Amino acid sequence: MGLTVAEKCIQNSIVYGDMTKRGSRIGIHAHQTLGHDLNAIMTFLALNQLGIDHVKTELSVQYMDHNMIQADYKNADDHRFLQEMTAKYGVVCARPGSGICHQLHLEHFGIPGKTLIGGDSHTPCQGGLGMFAVGVGGFDAAMAMAGEPLYIKMPYIINIHLTGHLPAKVSAKNVILEVLRRIDVKGGVGKVLEYSGPGVKTLNVAERSTITNMGAETGATTSIFPSDENTKAWMRAYHREEDWIPLSADEDAHYDEVMEINLNELEPLIALPSSPGKVVPVREVAGRKIDQVMLGSCTNTALNDMKSIANIMEGHTISDSVDAALYPSTRTVIAESIKRGYFNSIVDSGVRIFEPMCGGCNGCGFAPQTKGVSIRTTPRNFPGRSGTKDDQVYLAAPETAAVSAITGEITDPRDVDIPEFSYELPDSFIEPSNLFYTPHYVDEVHYGPNLKPIPKFGKHDSVESGEVLLKLPDNITTDHICPAGALYLPIRSNIPEISKHSFMTIDLTFPDRAKAAEGGVLVAGENYGQGSSREQAAIIPRFLGIKAILAKDFARLHLANLVNWGVVPLTFKSDDDYQLSTKAIRSR
Repeated sequence: MGLTVAEKCIQNSIVYGDMTKRGSRIGIHAHQTLGHDLNAIMTFLALNQLGIDHVKTELSVQYMDHNMIQADYKNADDHRFLQEMTAKYGVVCARPGSGICHQLHLEHFGIPGKTLIGGDSHTPCQGGLGMFAVGVGGFDAAMAMAGEPLYIKMPYIINIHLTGHLPAKVSAKNVILEVLRRIDVKGGVGKVLEYSGPGVKTLNVAERSTITNMGAETGATTSIFPSDENTKAWMRAYHREEDWIPLSADEDAHYDEVMEINLNELEPLIALPSSPGKVVPVREVAGRKIDQVMLGSCTNTALNDMKSIANIMEGHTISDSVDAALYPSTRTVIAESIKRGYFNSIVDSGVRIFEPMCGGCNGCGFAPQTKGVSIRTTPRNFPGRSGTKDDQVYLAAPETAAVSAITGEITDPRDVDIPEFSYELPDSFIEPSNLFYTPHYVDEVHYGPNLKPIPKFGKHDSVESGEVLLKLPDNITTDHICPAGALYLPIRSNIPEISKHSFMTIDLTFPDRAKAAEGGVLVAGENYGQGSSREQAAIIPRFLGIKAILAKDFARLHLANLVNWGVVPLTFKSDDDYQLSTKAIRSR
């Protein structure tokens, strides 16, 4: 029997287990690792305790793209710490402001057929290049950098077969929104989403990476495209053609499920507040007044997105009732956009321009006003993630977001007269200088006062009984457990401090009650811990004395983090037992 693209990648990195047995435990070796400034502090603290003197991967890269607001010393201290730690361990380090990790890695380092383990949940972005790219927590990232395998369940492989060609004004973001419309935010758990079919040839690497990036919102282990002539053209344009290999599924490859999507039939889609899985056609909610538009993030500011936005903005002005902003993805995209005049068209329309970083996507800037209605091209719209507790965030493609910024209300781009345009990948992208630090020796690593050691935990006395401190619904996100936003991201590596804000959008009394209980449990519904790779969402409950979490089921990445940090994950024998759980859980 032939192999799928995902299986060929796994075969290239498997060091333990049998990949023919779906759901069985396998260990895979990381050819590359990726980290960013928000989560990698914990990675390097762990790496420092492993006793190695150099990373044991083909390549490890550190990016500075999340904690970019320097309102005080905290983020600046973290950046200095990471610059020094990367020099110590032989890790390539990007300068702050060079760009968003996923797009930068796609431009400069991603290689088809290789395995990438990244300390960020949107690491599957590299699947657009044909990489097997898996997001993990900081501890698992450290172990991968130390040369140890990542252990996962051998995923089921779902073939998403694409036919046709995207219509005008319907860009690639709508492909993954359609997938989410069908399978929601947990339909991909334990699975790989592998794309195939004649429609694949119509998508460039940037479009494919938008799809694989946001595949994380389905709960999938990763998403992947084949490596073909479009992939070769992308790598040639970034002067890396020598790293290209062709990679496709064998004709007799076996898939566990098949989903058919005819690109010709897609229409502009939008995810309603406050879940990426609540997807409906844009026309279903057209006419709703909006307050804000955010263009950009790791999913939607490649050069083709910039041209599409500029084509819409040319000669128009943002509505007086709308605050609109753009987060470019990399300095290369900025340079190319300036060269082609896209930047001027966008700026002249009244759009605010931020530096290339994650920014507003994780609430680190550009929060909407109280009860603000915001359309964003970002991959997530969890409650309060924007930095505003009562936000109303919609997720859409750049065309929908840009047109709505002009009209002041949710608008289907097909209902507006927009000039037609075509996009062709440049033969050669501008290559800005000084994107990465020059490797150098350091004899001292500076630890800022906010950077606290990883807490030491002893054994649990017992997990056979405990007071239920919170009973939670389905789809609790890591943002609920460990908040995002400019006020909280800088203290995420200070566990005692960030723990004071755990579950703040659900119950402000939880941290004090948990500490006072000296051991309790949490009860939750389905898909507990969906979202980010942040392992602080596992460390915080442990620090507050939580012994176990009893849920209907868990998100893959968060489950691994809970196990790593000694919080016992338990599941109900019957979903009906969830309804019976109130004040106490006792062994039966």
